Amino acid sequence: MLGHRDAQQLKEKQRQLRDGFPDSLGLRVHRAISWLTRASHEADDPDAAFVFLWIAFNSAYSQDIGIAYHVSEKGRFKSFLSTLLAFDQSDRIYDIVWTRFPHEIRLILENQYVFGAFWNHQNGIEGHEDWAERLESSVRKAKMALAEKDTERVLNELFDRLYVLRNQMIHGGATWAGQVNRAQVNDGVAILGSLIPVFVDLMMDHPEHPWKDAIYPVVDPSL
Repeated sequence: MLGHRDAQQLKEKQRQLRDGFPDSLGLRVHRAISWLTRASHEADDPDAAFVFLWIAFNSAYSQDIGIAYHVSEKGRFKSFLSTLLAFDQSDRIYDIVWTRFPHEIRLILENQYVFGAFWNHQNGIEGHEDWAERLESSVRKAKMALAEKDTERVLNELFDRLYVLRNQMIHGGATWAGQVNRAQVNDGVAILGSLIPVFVDLMMDHPEHPWKDAIYPVVDPSL
């Protein structure tokens, strides 16, 4: 779980470097750190911690892509993850995935309750009767990626699952402190609490990247 000290260290780094940040990067980092700080106070409430951690992630990856272009939410964060992996020359993300949380990640990938097609079938949406076969195929591909230590593919599959969990919680599809989804919430908090600070740190290390504006920029009320 993310600690307050970790968030504070990011804030201190941001204060030292922010004068050299373009406005687009500065705002996204500032917002992400604010939500990371809030998440760090929720050690006893994993549901709240997960929500705040996802907002921090959203603050970091969301960008203004213009109303003329339709890019899915998953498309946005997968592009963001790809960018960060290219920046990660010291393999910090790799170490989190392969050294700290390989077991937890495998359990999430195999969990039908965070697999989108399963819920589409449960909700009577046509074309998802084969959810079990889709899950089996997805798990098989994920295991191949795990065997090959393909970090990007594993992260994409992982965040696909965590996005389903995010939707369950944000849209009222889960009970606060409920027992039926404890494992995935607790593992999700541990994984996000380790990854997102690294994501934000990598962003600050690369101010030269053409970071696009935050999707909800600060607007001067006098305009």
